[in-house]
Amino acid sequence: MEAIAELLARAGVDGRRPRAVLAALGDGRWWTLADLVRETATSRRTVETLLRETDLERAGDRFRLRGPLPGLAVRDAAPADPVAHLLPGHAGLVARMDELIAGAPRGRHTLDHVAATGDTVVRRALLLDARFWLDGARLLCVGDHDLTSLAATMLHPGLEVTVIDIDERILGYIAGQAERLGLPVRTRWADLRLGLPPSTRSWADLAITDPPYTPEGVGLFVARAAEGLRDREQGRILLAYGASERTPALAWKVQHALSQLNLVNEAIYPDFNRYLGAEAIGSAADLYVLRPTTKTWPAVAARIDGLSAAIYTQGPQAVESGGSPTPVSAPDGTPETLVGDWPKELLPRVRRTRLSTWLAKPHAGDPARVAMAVPAGLEAALPRLLLATRARHVQITLAAPPRELPREPLSAVYELTSDGATVHAVRLPPPSADEGRILRRILDNAHGKLANTWREALIDVRGDLTKKQARAVVAAVAPWAGDVTVLELPAHRLGELPAAVAASLTAPGAAGSPG
Repeated sequence: MEAIAELLARAGVDGRRPRAVLAALGDGRWWTLADLVRETATSRRTVETLLRETDLERAGDRFRLRGPLPGLAVRDAAPADPVAHLLPGHAGLVARMDELIAGAPRGRHTLDHVAATGDTVVRRALLLDARFWLDGARLLCVGDHDLTSLAATMLHPGLEVTVIDIDERILGYIAGQAERLGLPVRTRWADLRLGLPPSTRSWADLAITDPPYTPEGVGLFVARAAEGLRDREQGRILLAYGASERTPALAWKVQHALSQLNLVNEAIYPDFNRYLGAEAIGSAADLYVLRPTTKTWPAVAARIDGLSAAIYTQGPQAVESGGSPTPVSAPDGTPETLVGDWPKELLPRVRRTRLSTWLAKPHAGDPARVAMAVPAGLEAALPRLLLATRARHVQITLAAPPRELPREPLSAVYELTSDGATVHAVRLPPPSADEGRILRRILDNAHGKLANTWREALIDVRGDLTKKQARAVVAAVAPWAGDVTVLELPAHRLGELPAAVAASLTAPGAAGSPG
């Protein structure tokens, strides 16, 4: 007891957390370390320190106190949860979300993925519904490994949701579940370091994000969320962010990054989010409600201009790693354009452009040669970087040899080979078959709206359709085409594209009336 009393004394006014841990240990229940951390929102390090000083009864990986601690005073109070009183009426939705989360692709540590609990995502949806008027509203999920999009639309079907994520597996899973359940959720691929998908810019009324917990990651994801708002006066951004009670300096750095975006903190709900992991921060994170101001938008532009590719806590793009080095070897031949970060002294007369600019804007002409430098952690963007140009030969310098080369739908445009960390893409001649001609035209105009390019190509090839009829055919065979560009299509949609193009060649034109 003396050691415990000393620990509690050192905690001072923050002594509620360790007292909550001790109270839980003494209430008769059996605990695992992960469950105790998550229940009390206390860092694993603090919990382990307390466990070393207590007399525990153990059964496998579970434990509890052998008896109550004399003189331990714990008042039964916790930070107010604004929607806890609503949760009992949605037990079915919590159970369904638990099943969906359990069936989702496993998180990738290099993307700082840790799954939230089903209870958490339902409470997020309840808070959105309680605080905002959602009929006809649009919600942008800036990353959604937690499946908040599914919970929000199951609770409020009148809400329209777009999910943007870098993880193709998550996008495919969410799209599949949304189609199965009939939910108004659409998915878009994006590496936020390279830009926001065109169809999501100025699109949403609300945005929600649970980003990498670094100042760089939080600043980037929140800045992109702001870019996605169409209502600059009434729009809000909900942010999940947590830090250990032992590291207030890290929390300050993150809040400083938020203050640089000139956002108003309308509310911060402590320990609102709970996770199946992240024990270093107590398996918990606060929920911020942020409101942009008129000074937010120039601050966002400045933030985007100065961003670093290193935003994560782990992997090749971890903040501490500083990112991957710039390639030093010159590309073969003399390219017309250098894309990415190349040494300044290399080919100083050759035109240069950023990777983000390359994806954002179409480049006129069909250059003979282009050289790209793609740093570690951005390899997932390679198919889109290649589709963004009609160059006859593209040489890509990677940080390491690729495990495998991307195939579909690039095989319709390029022949890919690799030599160590260098990938060569040689453009294929135009196909002669009708299906191939339409597909190639779509992929050759990757910056343009997919449905528009497809419609015009279909009219030219079939010769029996009006614009209205061709538009209806495209909508019938690919209802997901909408206002999307090829560059933001998730991999599962890109994979469906050839079959959908083939179906559009034989679909009846009566779907649209003449004229």
